[in-house]
Amino acid sequence: MANLAIAPAEGQILVNIDDMSMLKDIKKAISMVKGVGKITLPRRQRLSSYERSLRDLDEGRVYEYDSLDDLIKEIEG
Repeated sequence: MANLAIAPAEGQILVNIDDMSMLKDIKKAISMVKGVGKITLPRRQRLSSYERSLRDLDEGRVYEYDSLDDLIKEIEG
């Protein structure tokens, strides 16, 4: 018995872009290709304040002070 595979009516191409400043130009160039119907971009996942705090910890953006007075002195300059 032979297996029959039906080709999909639509195909997808995944493009990884290193320089996000070129995104608009790349999107415009791809849309000019014959047969391209729709271009969709994935949405960035928004991080909660807790997740941003954890990222700050991981990346070392945390400051420690011995007292509140030391913090206030640092803020005032």
